Formats: sequence, C-alpha cells, structure tokens
Amino acid sequence: MSRSSIRWLLVFALVGLVATSGGQDTNGHWVGTWASAPQLTETKNLPPPPGLTSNTLRQVVHVSIGGKRLRLRFSNAFGKSPVTMTSVHVAASAGGGAIKTETDHALTFQGKPVATIPTTGTILSDAFDFDLPPLSNVAVTIHFGETSTNATGHPGSRTTSYLQTGNAISATNMNAAIRTEHWYILTGIDVLAEASAAIVTLGDSITDGRGSTTDGNNRWPDNLAQRLQANATKKNIAVLNQGVGGNCVLRGGLGSPALDRFERDVLGQNGVRWLIILEGVNDIGGSRGTNTALVASELIAAYVQMIVRAHAQNIRVFGGTILPFDGSSYFSPEHEAARQTVNDWIRTSGKFDAVIDFDTAMRDPQNPSRLAPAADGGDHLHPGVRGYEMMAEAINLKLFAE
Repeated sequence: MSRSSIRWLLVFALVGLVATSGGQDTNGHWVGTWASAPQLTETKNLPPPPGLTSNTLRQVVHVSIGGKRLRLRFSNAFGKSPVTMTSVHVAASAGGGAIKTETDHALTFQGKPVATIPTTGTILSDAFDFDLPPLSNVAVTIHFGETSTNATGHPGSRTTSYLQTGNAISATNMNAAIRTEHWYILTGIDVLAEASAAIVTLGDSITDGRGSTTDGNNRWPDNLAQRLQANATKKNIAVLNQGVGGNCVLRGGLGSPALDRFERDVLGQNGVRWLIILEGVNDIGGSRGTNTALVASELIAAYVQMIVRAHAQNIRVFGGTILPFDGSSYFSPEHEAARQTVNDWIRTSGKFDAVIDFDTAMRDPQNPSRLAPAADGGDHLHPGVRGYEMMAEAINLKLFAE
C-alpha cells in the first residue's frame, strides 16, 4: 500500500473515532439507519448558485429502520476551511421540498444551535427525541454561515435537494429553491435501539444506484431494506448504503478507493454486524493490457484484507460476485477473464462468510457474459429498476441471523 493510502487510512480512522464518540445511552445502543459516503465533490457537482454560504439547504433522505431517539452526522472531510451551520432542523418529509411542520425539530450541538465543522472533521448532533417510522423520508434543513470553497458531499444522491437564498430553516416548503440531485455535508443518521444491527453495502455506482429512479429510493440496498422490513424477524436490521459512483477498490476512480475509505465507511459506522462487498468492476474495466490479470490478483488480496479487518470487529462479510458487462465499454476477452477469475475466487475460496451470487442472478442464461435483458439498465453495465429488484431478491435473508 502506498504512503498516501496509509495516510488516508489514518485520517479516516481519526474521523471514525470522532463520528462514533457519542457512546452508549442508558436505553440501548446506537445503530445507523441511513448513511452516505462522503467525497470530494467534483467541480461540476458543486452546489449551484446561490451556493451554500449564508443560504439554506434542505435534503431528503430515506431511512431503513425506525426509532424514537436520533442523532445526525455531518462531515467536512474534504473541506479546505471550516463549515459553519447556524441552524439545523429535522422534520418528516411531506414530499418534494415540503415538510410536516408539526414534526419540525431544531438540533443542538453540545447544547448550542450553531456548529462549526473543522477542516477535514466530522461532528455529531446531540441526541434528540423524534418519531421516525421505518422506510420513511426525512428532511434535514441546514442554514449555513461560512462554508468551504470546495465541498464534501455525495454527488450520486439520486435524490432532489433544495437550495434557497437566505434563511428558510423552518419553511413549510421550498418553492423558491434551486433543485440539485446531490447531497452535501450530511453523512449519517443513527437511531437508539436495543436489539438492532446494521448491514453495510460497500460498492460502486451499482450500489450507489445508477439507473434507479430519482427520488424513487429503489436502489438494491433500498429494496433489501424493504424486504427486511416485510419480514417479521428482520425488522430490526438497518441497511447503510456506502456505494460511490465510479469508485475503485485499489486506486483511481472517483472518491477515495474502497481500501482507503474502509475504516470510515464500514468500521466507523454504528451497530454494523454484516458487510456486503460488491466492488471491483471499475478496477477491472479500467485496466489495460497485461495489467488486467494483475488487477484480478490485487482485487483478491484487497478482499482478504477487508475481510480480516471486518472480522477483527466481529463483522460477518459476504462477497458479491461481479455482474456481467459484455456490451459495455468495459468489455474485452481479457476483462471478462479477469471477472471470471475474481468471481471464481469469491465463490470457492471460503474466505467470505457467505457468497451472494449476483452474477448468476443477473446474467443472461443464453449469453452469461451479458446482463439479462430484464436486468439491464440499457448500458449493459448498470442494472435498471427491475435489475435492482432482482439483486435484492437474490439475497437470502437467512444470512442475517442474530
């Protein structure tokens, strides 16, 4: 591993310590119900005018499990300067940019309404009482003071956010707002629970939900959360989506590589008991020539490293086989051979606690190197809405046993 990778691991370890420093409550333990992997936002995905400084951002997120006591996490992990939030409110979403005003609640941070997130830092709100139903949409509204010239965010939100000039912290709706399909600063919601635990889904754009419906919350981790809620014995299991579009396991790609962000995005989450790893297609697809076979072996070594690190935290790890991509720009006989090498290892090595065979579930029986027509989102790489349903259906819920 490079010195740069080691440095980032140390940084994210420190961030993770800050993020989980809220400790235990006398009535249970903290479990994440929603999470988003923070990234250095690319220029094209920065907040649109009027920008964040001195303005109001309302973001809507879709939780997995419910609860009665919450806390929120905010990140300036990639900021060049501190970010000040002069006020933060949480309310039940009434659809679009509207809120149910009777549920509107002002957050505090160490007893104060104003919070400044230090450069590269993460902060938690104080815990507060809030009636949060499972699978519900929550609106988090932030009025900012000074902010960083760059932004920590999550470009692939597949969810509309609302940016309005001035202080509109308690506005019933955001009719005058500029709309943008990105999240900024907000990275997690925890609930206080007695018997709950979380699944982290670590991946790339397929986990992040490219090809899903904007504001539809029909990514495969969302569909998995729905299946869990429909099962009387699994209602206490949360799903935390830590997919990053364009992400790689080893190097390059968008966002910090999975190896570098593992401490923050997996081990730094609260209440994690299970991890599903579905990542590597960008490493394979982005490789060239003789390097393709080397990438396959490096991916296998990276999976082993992540398994060891997760097992040290008593997290069970499930390996997802890489989906077919024949017909996409990634495909070549060499890339297909690398995918098969990695998938054969996932299935047969015995290193994972279990295997989720997405490849078998999603491939065209008549042409196994391609996605099935019903699963294909159109680019022969990403699933569509039905494909994401098929992925969730391929997961045996018995894997998530107490």
